Amino acid sequence: MARSNSTVVVIAGEDAGRVVAGLDGLANVRAVADAGAVPAAVAQAHTAYVVHPFDPLADVAAAWAGFFDGTAPAGTLEVAVDAALSGLRTDAITLPDYYVVLDPDLLGETAKHWWFGVLAGASPNRVVPAAATVGAVRDALSALPAGRWWPNPPDAWLRGLDHVVPDRAGLPTT
Repeated sequence: MARSNSTVVVIAGEDAGRVVAGLDGLANVRAVADAGAVPAAVAQAHTAYVVHPFDPLADVAAAWAGFFDGTAPAGTLEVAVDAALSGLRTDAITLPDYYVVLDPDLLGETAKHWWFGVLAGASPNRVVPAAATVGAVRDALSALPAGRWWPNPPDAWLRGLDHVVPDRAGLPTT
Protein backbone atom coordinates (compact mmCIF):
# COMPACT_ATOMS: atom_id res chain seq x y z
CA MET A 1 0.00 0.00 0.00
CA ALA A 2 1.42 3.37 -0.98
CA ARG A 3 2.00 5.95 1.73
CA SER A 4 -0.92 8.26 2.09
CA ASN A 5 -0.90 12.03 1.94
CA SER A 6 -3.21 11.83 4.94
CA THR A 7 -2.27 10.93 8.49
CA VAL A 8 -3.49 7.37 9.06
CA VAL A 9 -4.75 6.67 12.57
CA VAL A 10 -5.91 3.36 14.01
CA ILE A 11 -8.47 3.86 16.75
CA ALA A 12 -7.99 0.95 19.15
CA GLY A 13 -10.22 -0.23 21.93
CA GLU A 14 -13.55 -1.76 22.72
CA ASP A 15 -15.53 1.23 21.47
CA ALA A 16 -13.37 1.91 18.41
CA GLY A 17 -16.11 1.20 15.87
CA ARG A 18 -18.53 3.60 17.54
CA VAL A 19 -15.90 6.34 17.84
CA VAL A 20 -14.78 5.93 14.22
CA ALA A 21 -18.39 6.20 13.07
CA GLY A 22 -18.78 9.40 15.09
CA LEU A 23 -15.69 10.92 13.50
CA ASP A 24 -17.10 10.42 10.00
CA GLY A 25 -18.93 13.74 10.03
CA LEU A 26 -15.80 15.84 10.56
CA ALA A 27 -14.65 17.81 7.52
CA ASN A 28 -10.98 16.82 7.80
CA VAL A 29 -11.53 13.12 8.62
CA ARG A 30 -12.22 10.14 6.41
CA ALA A 31 -13.60 7.40 8.68
CA VAL A 32 -13.45 3.85 7.36
CA ALA A 33 -15.67 1.18 8.89
CA ASP A 34 -14.91 -1.68 6.47
CA ALA A 35 -11.52 -3.40 6.69
CA GLY A 36 -11.54 -4.16 2.98
CA ALA A 37 -12.00 -0.49 2.15
CA VAL A 38 -8.97 0.73 4.13
CA PRO A 39 -6.33 0.43 1.36
CA ALA A 40 -8.42 2.35 -1.17
CA ALA A 41 -9.47 4.95 1.39
CA VAL A 42 -5.85 5.55 2.39
CA ALA A 43 -4.67 5.76 -1.22
CA GLN A 44 -7.47 8.10 -2.33
CA ALA A 45 -7.94 10.28 0.74
CA HIS A 46 -7.86 14.04 0.42
CA THR A 47 -8.47 14.68 4.10
CA ALA A 48 -6.04 15.43 6.89
CA TYR A 49 -6.83 12.13 8.63
CA VAL A 50 -7.94 8.64 7.69
CA VAL A 51 -9.19 6.82 10.78
CA HIS A 52 -10.20 3.19 11.15
CA PRO A 53 -10.36 0.49 13.84
CA PHE A 54 -8.33 -2.20 12.03
CA ASP A 55 -4.98 -2.73 13.73
CA PRO A 56 -2.48 -4.39 11.36
CA LEU A 57 -0.61 -5.76 14.39
CA ALA A 58 -3.66 -7.11 16.25
CA ASP A 59 -2.59 -10.74 15.79
CA VAL A 60 0.93 -9.93 16.99
CA ALA A 61 -0.45 -8.10 20.02
CA ALA A 62 -2.73 -11.00 20.92
CA ALA A 63 0.07 -13.53 20.43
CA TRP A 64 2.50 -11.45 22.52
CA ALA A 65 -0.03 -11.17 25.34
CA GLY A 66 -0.80 -14.89 25.07
CA PHE A 67 2.92 -15.72 25.14
CA PHE A 68 3.45 -13.86 28.41
CA ASP A 69 0.10 -14.72 29.96
CA GLY A 70 0.69 -18.39 29.16
CA THR A 71 -2.56 -18.71 27.20
CA ALA A 72 -1.21 -19.12 23.65
CA PRO A 73 0.15 -22.39 22.25
CA ALA A 74 3.89 -22.58 21.64
CA GLY A 75 4.88 -20.90 18.39
CA THR A 76 1.87 -18.59 18.17
CA LEU A 77 3.96 -15.45 18.58
CA GLU A 78 6.50 -16.54 15.96
CA VAL A 79 3.74 -17.33 13.45
CA ALA A 80 2.04 -13.97 14.07
CA VAL A 81 5.34 -12.09 13.68
CA ASP A 82 6.19 -13.95 10.46
CA ALA A 83 2.74 -13.16 9.04
CA ALA A 84 3.06 -9.48 9.99
CA LEU A 85 6.52 -9.19 8.46
CA SER A 86 5.31 -10.86 5.28
CA GLY A 87 2.38 -8.47 5.10
CA LEU A 88 4.61 -5.45 5.70
CA ARG A 89 7.08 -6.56 3.01
CA THR A 90 4.37 -7.05 0.42
CA ASP A 91 2.38 -3.96 1.45
CA ALA A 92 -0.59 -6.17 2.30
CA ILE A 93 -0.53 -4.30 5.61
CA THR A 94 1.01 -1.00 6.62
CA LEU A 95 1.62 0.50 10.00
CA PRO A 96 -0.48 3.56 10.76
CA ASP A 97 1.03 6.92 11.51
CA TYR A 98 -0.57 6.79 14.96
CA TYR A 99 -2.59 4.60 17.28
CA VAL A 100 -5.17 6.29 19.48
CA VAL A 101 -5.90 3.88 22.32
CA LEU A 102 -9.29 4.33 23.93
CA ASP A 103 -9.73 4.21 27.70
CA PRO A 104 -6.28 2.78 28.49
CA ASP A 105 -7.07 2.65 32.22
CA LEU A 106 -9.65 -0.04 31.48
CA LEU A 107 -7.18 -2.29 29.67
CA GLY A 108 -5.71 -5.40 31.24
CA GLU A 109 -2.13 -5.13 32.46
CA THR A 110 -0.55 -7.02 29.57
CA ALA A 111 -2.53 -5.00 27.03
CA LYS A 112 -1.36 -1.76 28.65
CA HIS A 113 2.22 -2.99 28.37
CA TRP A 114 1.69 -3.79 24.68
CA TRP A 115 0.36 -0.34 23.81
CA PHE A 116 2.38 1.88 26.11
CA GLY A 117 5.48 -0.28 26.48
CA VAL A 118 6.10 -2.31 23.34
CA LEU A 119 4.57 -0.02 20.70
CA ALA A 120 5.42 3.25 22.42
CA GLY A 121 8.92 1.92 23.06
CA ALA A 122 9.34 1.21 19.36
CA SER A 123 8.17 4.66 18.35
CA PRO A 124 7.53 7.22 21.08
CA ASN A 125 4.69 9.65 20.43
CA ARG A 126 2.97 7.29 17.96
CA VAL A 127 0.67 5.79 20.62
CA VAL A 128 -1.76 8.28 22.12
CA PRO A 129 -4.29 7.63 24.91
CA ALA A 130 -7.80 9.08 24.75
CA ALA A 131 -11.16 8.67 26.38
CA ALA A 132 -13.63 6.63 24.32
CA THR A 133 -15.59 9.64 23.11
CA VAL A 134 -15.71 11.29 19.73
CA GLY A 135 -14.79 14.63 21.29
CA ALA A 136 -11.74 13.25 23.09
CA VAL A 137 -10.47 11.53 19.95
CA ARG A 138 -11.13 14.64 17.85
CA ASP A 139 -9.05 16.61 20.34
CA ALA A 140 -6.31 13.95 20.28
CA LEU A 141 -6.20 14.12 16.47
CA SER A 142 -5.73 17.87 16.57
CA ALA A 143 -2.77 17.54 18.95
CA LEU A 144 -0.85 14.53 17.62
CA PRO A 145 2.81 14.95 18.51
CA ALA A 146 5.64 14.58 16.03
CA GLY A 147 7.92 11.63 16.51
CA ARG A 148 10.12 9.13 14.78
CA TRP A 149 8.56 6.54 12.53
CA TRP A 150 8.35 2.83 13.35
CA PRO A 151 11.68 0.96 13.19
CA ASN A 152 12.61 0.16 9.61
CA PRO A 153 13.17 -2.58 8.79
CA PRO A 154 10.81 -3.94 11.44
CA ASP A 155 12.40 -7.41 11.54
CA ALA A 156 14.63 -7.02 14.61
CA TRP A 157 11.95 -5.17 16.56
CA LEU A 158 9.18 -7.67 15.84
CA ARG A 159 11.34 -10.81 16.02
CA GLY A 160 12.63 -9.72 19.43
CA LEU A 161 9.18 -9.49 21.02
CA ASP A 162 9.61 -12.78 22.87
CA HIS A 163 12.31 -11.03 24.90
CA VAL A 164 10.22 -7.95 25.72
CA VAL A 165 8.81 -8.71 29.16
CA PRO A 166 5.52 -6.87 29.81
CA ASP A 167 6.47 -4.92 32.92
CA ARG A 168 9.81 -3.96 31.34
CA ALA A 169 8.46 -3.08 27.88
CA GLY A 170 9.51 0.34 26.69
CA LEU A 171 12.07 0.84 29.44
CA PRO A 172 15.67 1.58 28.50
CA THR A 173 17.99 -1.42 28.43
CA THR A 174 21.47 -1.17 29.86
